[in-house]
Amino acid sequence: MRVVLLGSPAFTLPALEALIAGPNQIVAVITQPDRPAGRGHALAPPPVKSAALAHGLNVLQPVNVSSPESVAALQALEPDVFVVAAYGQILRQRLLDVPKRGSLNVHASLLPRHRGASPIAAAILAGDEVTGVTVMEVVRALDAGPMVAKVEEPITPFDTAGSLEERLSLAGAELLARVLDPWAAGDLPAEPQDDELATYAPQLKREEALIDWTLPAVETWRRVRAFNPWPVAYTSWRGEELRIWEAWPLDGETGQEPGTILTAATLPPEAGSSAQTFSVQTGRGRLAILKLQRQGRQTLAGLDFLRGQRDLVGSRFG
Repeated sequence: MRVVLLGSPAFTLPALEALIAGPNQIVAVITQPDRPAGRGHALAPPPVKSAALAHGLNVLQPVNVSSPESVAALQALEPDVFVVAAYGQILRQRLLDVPKRGSLNVHASLLPRHRGASPIAAAILAGDEVTGVTVMEVVRALDAGPMVAKVEEPITPFDTAGSLEERLSLAGAELLARVLDPWAAGDLPAEPQDDELATYAPQLKREEALIDWTLPAVETWRRVRAFNPWPVAYTSWRGEELRIWEAWPLDGETGQEPGTILTAATLPPEAGSSAQTFSVQTGRGRLAILKLQRQGRQTLAGLDFLRGQRDLVGSRFG
């Protein structure tokens, strides 16, 4: 079977490796164009491009994958199946009509929950205890295609979007390898989604990561985890931006205004650490700050930051 893989970020890499190890032929890997990255803004390839080239695969990087030129190039490859895994472009119907058997998408949620571009962050933000991966048929509507198979993955209190993405990418690759050939042979029917149960996870924006200290500590804690490694939750202190990488919610009220920085606090046993750090009053409860970073500086443990800022306690974030 002739397969075209469409994907760009690190999430796609296990799916690529699974296809390489499988019985089918990868006739092309479609990924996003190189983008400026880093302080020097030099062009950097998507992770999938580098991996595919290392395996000697045919790599295409159309600016618009659904353009007539791109569609014609893919038609010439005579693919049987498209496999999509976090590609990053909308696929028009003229493109979806190219593969003979159809297209499968590896989506990082238990559909129909968390359709859209940021399902992993959305699951953490919602306080979900379980998420997973769904392999589904691709249709024009956003992540609304019939479902071929699902696999569940628990969300721990220590998960960030980054750690959860790594596990889901591996689970998705294993699921894809298991269902691709039976589905293509017509032996694995797909199940329609219940649109009434659908929720949506739009693309993250950096401004969403600005901490609102009037929110409850538990909600802010989820945002810190959901926005790690991008766009990273942040606040301001005396005109300087501070990025909050790790935190833990604490019970108790102090009567202080939200954002007020409090004296050293000991974490509860369930936090998995006995280290002391400082905390911040929120709209309900306190948020212990475990790791944070000043602009252009290295990441520090909360207690180390507290020791280096004698006038921190009593001042306010935000």
